[in-house]
Order: sequence, then C-alpha cells, then structure tokens
Amino acid sequence: QVQLVESGGGLVQAGGSLRLSCVASGTIFSFNTMAWDRQPPGKQRELVAGSTNGGMTNYADSVKGRFTISRDNAKNTVYLQMNSLKPEDTAVYYCNVEGQYYSGYVQRYWGQGTQVTVSS
Repeated sequence: QVQLVESGGGLVQAGGSLRLSCVASGTIFSFNTMAWDRQPPGKQRELVAGSTNGGMTNYADSVKGRFTISRDNAKNTVYLQMNSLKPEDTAVYYCNVEGQYYSGYVQRYWGQGTQVTVSS
C-alpha cells in the first residue's frame, strides 16, 4: 500500500556526487526507520545507511565520511547525499521504509531501485 518514488540515480565520474531522494506516501500512522540499501552486480544486497525517526543514523563502513542520510519528516522524504564516489559504489540503490499503521502493525516497504554507475 505504501508507495515509494526514488530519483537521483545516474552516471557520474569517480570523485563526483549524487543525491538520491525517496518520497514515501500512504495511509499510515508514521514512518519509522528509513534507509538505503544497495546491490552491486552479482552481489548481495547490503545496508548503506539508515535513519531512525529520532534522527539516529548508521552507515556501512565503506561509505562512512562520504555518504550522508537525512530525512524530512514533514515531506516523508529520505535523502542520500553521496560524495567522493568510487567505482565500487556502482549498484542499484533501494530506498526502504518501515511504516507503522494505526493499529501498531509495522511493515517494511521497498522502492523499485535506482541505478548508480560510477566510472573511473
């Protein structure tokens, strides 16, 4: 039921920057954690960055100091600012959010993914 619309992916040279956006919508009480995962070609999906409703964040070691996750709760939007991009950052990036219904039930939803390609 929750809809996620991702944008911002593309092709960039090593050292460049991209900003991913994900807008969540739906009949929901609140959005709890919001996060970005990625799946490089031929590899397993992995967590890149996550953010709690209270503003706590965590990052994969490989992106610390380069990526920043942020959220605008009023707009139900989560962002991923990616700086100093490396070829190894090439992957499909997936937005995912945990929605909490009025009943208290929680469910995680995933976007369709946006391709990020970093060339050397």
